[in-house]
Amino acid sequence: MKFVFKILIVGALLFTLVRCSHKPDSTVPTSPKYEQYFVHGEQLYLTYCSNCHQKTGVGLGLLYPPLNKSDFMEDHLEKVICIIKNGINGELVVNGKSFNKAMPGIPTLTDLEIAEIATYIYNSWEHAYGIVEVRDVSGILTECNSQE
Repeated sequence: MKFVFKILIVGALLFTLVRCSHKPDSTVPTSPKYEQYFVHGEQLYLTYCSNCHQKTGVGLGLLYPPLNKSDFMEDHLEKVICIIKNGINGELVVNGKSFNKAMPGIPTLTDLEIAEIATYIYNSWEHAYGIVEVRDVSGILTECNSQE
């Protein structure tokens, strides 16, 4: 029993060290909810987004825009959330460069999953936004769906 307890403690400490070392900015307040969103968001990002935007968020040439160091992301949280769910066709200008490859949306994602992805991408690399709440995502998606 003591051995199992020690393994659990060591595992928890290693998890905490890995998570803390991954956060880009220690000024972002953390909570268990934030940590859960961030961890799940990272898993979802790797599954749905990293093939095009790359694991490090740098994008892929002039095909797929960067999320890391992205003026578009900084200025358009609501649009980014709508794009995750509904996709986008047409030109998108990021950091002064034009991207014109269609991005399919992921309509099967829940509002919670989109909040988790947004929390991850808005707190990775050089971003330090904090938690993106699911209630905010739900309101944004209602608004962008009514504009279609």
